[in-house]
Amino acid sequence: MMMGVVDIGFFNLLAGYALILVVLVMLRQRYIKKETELLIAVMRMTIQLVLVGYILDYILGSQRMWMTLAAVAIMEAFAVQNIYQRVKIDMTPRFRSIIACSMAFGTIITMIFFFFVLLSVKPWYSPRYVIPLSGMLIGNSMTGITLGAERLLRGFHDKKELIEGALMLGATPERASREIVNESFTAAILPTINSMVGMGIVFLPGMMSGQILSGVPAVTAIKYQMAIMFAILASVAFTVFILVVWGSKTFFNDRAQLVLYG
Repeated sequence: MMMGVVDIGFFNLLAGYALILVVLVMLRQRYIKKETELLIAVMRMTIQLVLVGYILDYILGSQRMWMTLAAVAIMEAFAVQNIYQRVKIDMTPRFRSIIACSMAFGTIITMIFFFFVLLSVKPWYSPRYVIPLSGMLIGNSMTGITLGAERLLRGFHDKKELIEGALMLGATPERASREIVNESFTAAILPTINSMVGMGIVFLPGMMSGQILSGVPAVTAIKYQMAIMFAILASVAFTVFILVVWGSKTFFNDRAQLVLYG
């Protein structure tokens, strides 16, 4: 039996773009004005992945700690910037800083536990492990924070009267906003929980599939997938929890009055 990954030739990969043409035809037939957006997304993905591929080859070959840490820091920065762009509701500078802090603190804490306790990687800064696995944690946390921030911001605007009514009856800001905070937290972590429910039966996750394709025994791949899913759930939960708890405080002033913006 042949072990290892089957290489995809250049022309084979080029043929894959035919699938994009099919999607474009579908959009055009339904008069959905998303062709330009799709083309830009495909072009960006292609350019970014090609560049990242060459950069990763260099980093993986160097085995230098500062390069690994720099790569993780860049991923964190781009993730935060992506969150700012994807949240379409106005945010104050204070709320933006909370997004950045929650993203950094929640993911870094999880990374430390994951690499030092669950994997025990040696050296701990091995880019072959740290960069791809950190990318999974950061990417999922980015999605979670985006969902949590959107729900939190919209909740405060949509339930303004209910919050003010609770405050007038003597409720503290924390008590008046508890339902919105809890709903935002739940909405943000629910996609991760749902993916865990269907994992292994409905679909095989990407990390596990990649390891199996490269010849890793299925049992080993399963253990890696379980470990990364534990870490992803924790990372999403930590980052979103910090965001919704501290982010909700930005809607109240020192006199416990509701202050909306945007």
